[in-house]
Amino acid sequence: MKRLFYFLVIVLAFSGLASAQVDYENNPKLEEISRIKILNQAGGSIEVSSNAGKSWQIIGRVIYPTIKTNAASYKAARWIPDGRVAATSVNAIHLKTATSSVDGSGVIFSLLPAEFLKTAKARRSYLSPDSSIYTDLLAGETIFGGSFSPFVGNRLLVSRSTEPVLPLPNNYKPQLGDKIYIIVERPIDYPRDLVFENKFGGKITIDYFNGSEKVIGRVLRPVVGVGRFEGSKFSGVGRVRANHAGVIDVSTSRLGKVGGFQIVPAEHGSNLGYVRTSTQWMVIGADEPLEGKAPFFKYFIRPVYGKGDLETEDWESKLLQRFLVEVKLKGSDHWQSMPVLEFDDYYLSGELPVWANDALKEITYIRLLFPLDVEK
Repeated sequence: MKRLFYFLVIVLAFSGLASAQVDYENNPKLEEISRIKILNQAGGSIEVSSNAGKSWQIIGRVIYPTIKTNAASYKAARWIPDGRVAATSVNAIHLKTATSSVDGSGVIFSLLPAEFLKTAKARRSYLSPDSSIYTDLLAGETIFGGSFSPFVGNRLLVSRSTEPVLPLPNNYKPQLGDKIYIIVERPIDYPRDLVFENKFGGKITIDYFNGSEKVIGRVLRPVVGVGRFEGSKFSGVGRVRANHAGVIDVSTSRLGKVGGFQIVPAEHGSNLGYVRTSTQWMVIGADEPLEGKAPFFKYFIRPVYGKGDLETEDWESKLLQRFLVEVKLKGSDHWQSMPVLEFDDYYLSGELPVWANDALKEITYIRLLFPLDVEK
């Protein structure tokens, strides 16, 4: 199966089917929309700024700081440069500090929401028991799926004591008292949507607000099943749950329930046994490797979803800032909401129910809608 993936990529590239380039998306002009500051000490403030650091708002606190990094992180972190956000999701943010000289994998430390505090408390330590900064922020809100969520590839800065704010040094390891900054930037020329034709060889197109549209890749294997991606319980139906250098994770379940599917690039997918043998992953490719490349796996996508959006005074503005995934079903030309496909507690372990393996078989197109508040 691994050979099949590479064969498909080569065939598509040399047949002209995947001749579209993503050079434009990978060299964008960026604009800062916010920044995050974390004081790495017990009780340290977590602050956000919407005006390039001129003023700050405290949104939470650090419960357990860390002085560790993880050299055995998830494999896709290798495709993100050092000193950048390696993964963003509703239930974790991973920050890359270095690249392993042994196997080229990413060295990271993480920010985690309050739902993970039980794990840290089990050690009864002032410090985090692992390479994570545990916070009192809730999953699915603020920096974990809220308006201040970062993008993959965002820059990391640090300040120690009275030192100025500087880019992360090589092989950085967090120290107590460090102020860690995430500069949340997005492309100025932002797209309207990404559309995946859910079939073998299906086109992947990007559409911009100025009316331009182009093919930027192909579907090498369609997605037809849904799986138990645990973090989906912190997101809503048809929402992006996570994005990193090797995945777009989409939730098909309601808040508190589990269900979803993933979109992965060919090289990364070919190295994962479960991707090769299961139906819950769409595999995509182009005329060059897509791992760590925009617009799929860097700069453009973040898990922005606010469960309380409709209850706020500025609900219209908030809804326009959200990402949404829609689908077309076989025999229809109309876009519709993502179907609710989720698992009850009985199926959260053991084998999946039979229906899960082809739950998406009637879906012909998948569309990722970008926020409308950036329309130019």
